[in-house]
Amino acid sequence: MIVKLSPQDIKRYNWYIWRFFIGCFAFVVILIGLTTLGVFGPLPSLRDLENPKSDQASAIISSDKQVIGKYYFKNRSSVNFKDISPNAINALIAKEDNHFYSHSGVDFWRTFSIIPYNLVNKKQGASTITQQLAKNLFSNEQPAHNSIKRIIQKLRELIIAVRIEKHYTKQEIITMYLNTVDFGSNTFGISSAAQTYFNTTAANLTPDQAATLIQMLTAPTKNSPVRHPDRALNNRNFVLNRMVSEGYLNGGQAAEYKAKPLGIDYHQVDHNEGLAPYFRAVLKDDIKRILTTVNKADGTPYDIDRDGLKIYTTINASMQEYAEAAQREWMRDLQNQFNSQWKGVKLSDKIKNYKLLIDQGIRQSDRYRELKAEGQSEEEIINNFNTPDNLNLFTWRGNIDTVMKPVDSIVYCKMLLRNALMSMDPTTGYVKAWVGGINFEHFKYDQVKVGARQVGSTAKPFTYAVAINNGYSPCFQIDNVPVTISGYGGQGWTPGSSPLETLPGMVTLRAALAHSQNWVTAALMKELTPEPVAELIKKMGIHNNVPPYPSICLGVFDATVMDMTAAYSVFANHGVWTEPTYLLRIEDKNGNEIYNYTPKVKQVMNEQDAYVMVDMLKSVVDMSGATGNRLRWKYNFTNPIGGKTGTTSDNSDGWFIGITPKLVTGVWTGCENRDFHFRTTRMGEGSNSALPIFALYLKKVYADQSLDIKKNIDFELPKKGLTTVLDCNVYSQQQKGTNEVEKKLSF
Repeated sequence: MIVKLSPQDIKRYNWYIWRFFIGCFAFVVILIGLTTLGVFGPLPSLRDLENPKSDQASAIISSDKQVIGKYYFKNRSSVNFKDISPNAINALIAKEDNHFYSHSGVDFWRTFSIIPYNLVNKKQGASTITQQLAKNLFSNEQPAHNSIKRIIQKLRELIIAVRIEKHYTKQEIITMYLNTVDFGSNTFGISSAAQTYFNTTAANLTPDQAATLIQMLTAPTKNSPVRHPDRALNNRNFVLNRMVSEGYLNGGQAAEYKAKPLGIDYHQVDHNEGLAPYFRAVLKDDIKRILTTVNKADGTPYDIDRDGLKIYTTINASMQEYAEAAQREWMRDLQNQFNSQWKGVKLSDKIKNYKLLIDQGIRQSDRYRELKAEGQSEEEIINNFNTPDNLNLFTWRGNIDTVMKPVDSIVYCKMLLRNALMSMDPTTGYVKAWVGGINFEHFKYDQVKVGARQVGSTAKPFTYAVAINNGYSPCFQIDNVPVTISGYGGQGWTPGSSPLETLPGMVTLRAALAHSQNWVTAALMKELTPEPVAELIKKMGIHNNVPPYPSICLGVFDATVMDMTAAYSVFANHGVWTEPTYLLRIEDKNGNEIYNYTPKVKQVMNEQDAYVMVDMLKSVVDMSGATGNRLRWKYNFTNPIGGKTGTTSDNSDGWFIGITPKLVTGVWTGCENRDFHFRTTRMGEGSNSALPIFALYLKKVYADQSLDIKKNIDFELPKKGLTTVLDCNVYSQQQKGTNEVEKKLSF
C-alpha cells in the first residue's frame, strides 16, 4: 500500500533530515574544537612541531668514513631529501597519497569515508602521508577499538597534519615520513630499510626495490619480503602499476621490473654481528659515562640509543676486517692442533682443578641463572645440565645446532681457544683494529681492554730497557747458567730454562732477548733489582698490579692486550708513551660537537734507549733460530720488523707483540681458564699460537695500497743521531774481567 505524504509531512521529515546532518556537523565541529583545545589530550606545541622527536640510531663511524655499527632502540637512520631515490618518493606517493602535492594535509574526498567505516570498526586507509607522519611523530597511542576514541585519534592526526603542512615544505614532510616509518625487523626509515633488505643506500634504490619497500608500509610483518615473498611480490607489482597510473613509469618499464625477482639481500642489523662487536660494546660503556657529563641545550641528558649521535672513532674498517679475517684463518687451524693433542685423553685426569672449573662454568652460565630464577633446586639444576637438550654451539665452521648435555657444552667451551688482537699507530696512539674475542654472540668478554692475562716473556724487554738505561750494551755477554735471587719473600728464586732452548756459554744481551733466555734475563734482574723494572713497567702504561718481585722479569704478572701494545709503542715512538685512543669525538644529530678527546702523552724513556730496544727487538725477528724468526723464513717478510713472543708456564698463554714504524700490534691466545692449555710448548708457544695471526694480518695490511702504510721504511733514528754502537763485531769476543767500565756501554 502506497502512503501519500502531505506537504506538512514532507516538510517535517526534511527538517528531521536536515537536523540530523546539522547535528552531525555540529558534533564534528565540537569534537574538532575540543580536540584543538586539548580536552582529549595535549597537542604538540609549535616548538614540538619545529623539533619533532623520533628515536634515531647513533652511528659509529670509522676513520675511513664507514659506519661500522649502530646503537639503537629502533634501528633508524635519517637522510636528507637529496639522498633519497626519486623512485622511493614516487612509489610512496603513487601508493599512499596521489594528491600529496595538492592538498594541505587532509584529502577531504578520502576523509569523508573515515567516520562511517570506523563506526562499523572497519579499516579505511584514507590518511594522507602528512596524517601518517603526524601519527608516527606525535602519537604514542595504540589504535583504539572504541569507535568514538578512534574518531578522536583521527581528528588529532588531522589537526596535527594541518599544522605540519603550515610549518614544513612538501619535501621536508616526505623526508621526515620516510625517515620515521617502520619496515619491520626493528628497521625504521628508508635508509636503514635499504641497507637491511637490499644492502644498498636510499639514494640507489631502483623502482622495483623501492616498490618492494613501500608495499611493506601498511603491514611490515605481513608484507615482509623475507617471510612472505609471494605476497610481497604481488604487492610490489601493484605498486609498480600505480606508478604507471601516476605517470612515474611507462608500461614497458613496469613490465621489465615486474619480471624481476625480489632480489632480497637481507642483512638484519644485530649488535652481535658486523665489524668490531667487542670494540663497539666497550665503546658504548665509555660513551654512556661521557654522556653523564654533558647535556642537551634544554638540560636533558643524551640517550645513546635514541638521539642519533655521530661517534667518530680511530678504527679503520679495512684494517679491522683484515684483523678479523686473520684471526678466523689461523684460529681454525690452531683449534684443530689443540684438539688433536687432547684427542682420546680423559680430561679429568690431566687437567688441574677440572671438576672445580666445570662447576664454576655451570654456575656462571646463563642457563644456571635462568633455572635458579625459576626456583629450581640445585639437584634439579644439576639434573637439567645432565639431560640432553637442543643447543646452539660456536664452531669455526659456523654455529651449529646439536643435541648434547648442557654440562658437555660447558666442557666444549672450556676447550675452545680464545684470541684477541689490537693494532695501533705508535705515533698518534690511534687504535686501528680491535678484535676482543673469537665470537661476540657466544663469548662477550672483551680480551683487549677488559680482560688481563699473564704476559710471559713479552715482559722481558722492560728489564732489558732498564739495563740499557743503566749503561749496558746489547753486546754485553753473560754466562747463561742458572741464577738464584734471594731476599724476596724469604726464599730464593731460581727460574727454569728449557734444555732444548737454552743457548750454552756466554750470550750477548741481544741474543738473549732474541732467543728469550730466562737465565740471562734473571741475571740482569739480579744486578738491576726489581724496583726500577716495576717502575718502568708502570710508566709504560701497565695498569694492573706489578709487584717489585724478581719474577716480573719473566712476565709473572697480568696485563691487557691494550696496555702491552701501548707499552711496546714506546719503543717505536722515541720513548714517548701515547695513550691508546679509539674515540675522537661525538656529534649530535645536527653535527654539533658535544665531546672531543685529547689523549695523554708522556716521555717515559730517552730516545737513545728506545732506539736501542727497537734494534734488539728487530733481532728477535732477524736472528736465525730466534723466537720471531718465522716471520722471515715462513711468512717471507723482508721489511724492518721487531717484536717479542711470550709463552707462560704450562703453555697457558701465547703472545706476540710486533712493531713496525707505523703499526704496533699485540696478539694473545689461550683458553678461558689457564688450566686448559696446550700439552706441548711447540704448539702452545707464542710463535705458534699468536705470531701467525700477526703475520696474516700484516700481509693483508701491506697488500692494501689505499692504507698508505709503507712496507719498506725503517724506524727513525734519534733526532740527535745515534750515540750507541750496535754492531757487536766492533767489540772483543771475550769479556775482560769484571771491571764495571768494561761491562758498560763505554768500552
